[in-house]
Amino acid sequence: MRIIIRALLSLSVPAITLRSRTMASTTTSIAENLKVVKKKVKFAATKRSPIYQHTEPRLLAVSKTKGVDLVIEAYDAGQRHFGENYVMELYDKAHDIELQDCCPDIKWHFIGHLQRNKVNKVLGMDDILIFSFIMSPRLYSLHRLFKTILLLSSKCSTCCIYLIFNVDIDNDNAKKPLKLYATNKSGCTPEEMVDLSKYIIEECPHLRLKGLMTIGVFDYDYSKGPNPDFQTLISLREEICNALNIPIEDMELSMGMSADFEHAIEAGSTNVRVGTTIFGQRIKKIESTPTTADSLVDTTQAQMMNVKLNIVLKMAQIDQS
Repeated sequence: MRIIIRALLSLSVPAITLRSRTMASTTTSIAENLKVVKKKVKFAATKRSPIYQHTEPRLLAVSKTKGVDLVIEAYDAGQRHFGENYVMELYDKAHDIELQDCCPDIKWHFIGHLQRNKVNKVLGMDDILIFSFIMSPRLYSLHRLFKTILLLSSKCSTCCIYLIFNVDIDNDNAKKPLKLYATNKSGCTPEEMVDLSKYIIEECPHLRLKGLMTIGVFDYDYSKGPNPDFQTLISLREEICNALNIPIEDMELSMGMSADFEHAIEAGSTNVRVGTTIFGQRIKKIESTPTTADSLVDTTQAQMMNVKLNIVLKMAQIDQS
């Protein structure tokens, strides 16, 4: 009996190798979803004004919280541009060996909050095409934003980074549910954007202002006409281009998500961000919950150590008796 117990104590926890996989949450495949979305994008583009026909709308597949397998599936279906909201999730995916092998032409877009301590992380990713900054006016003053931009510029002396800034447009605050509207209360105000654009052009030689981004008013009734938030962003682009002598075709408009991307394209959007319609409903990211294989291994090892400790204590009690 003592031999069996000591043999149990000498056992080591076997290595556990896990690969994070996300099961599709819809009955249709990602390829089928993409086909439908691309068809709608193409059709919507034919309905907009001739002045917006100078560029084809870019479809950005927002893959935040989705597994590498779903990104690869979308890539195999012809999608090339992908957007991520979290720096570390983008970093992990951009450095994933399987994803790199299967998706050599993938183009990443960072579309989230960029903290100064994460600048080095995002600059270490070769496949990032565009940074779309979302800055909270409550937590991020314009002065601190300038410092982050200048830091970003100084870190990429041999490269060129394209920026799209989120603009917080408050055209219909009273009609938006408070909780839903709060998620859009982040970004620069329209009044700040001319000064911000001028600062980038004059003080940041390695950065390029690529465009403007916003989230349209929630649940807007399009029978009343075009979305006022989209119209405001279009007017702001014109104001910036006129003030700084920028060709209008060089300034992108990132408007439209799963619920309104067709209307955004008709209004003039050059970049639509679609996630749920392609990948299905996403699971809310919970930072405090371990999700990696290493975390699971650590948990399993801790549980085994507790078992071993209990056995040792019982053996000591037997010896004392």
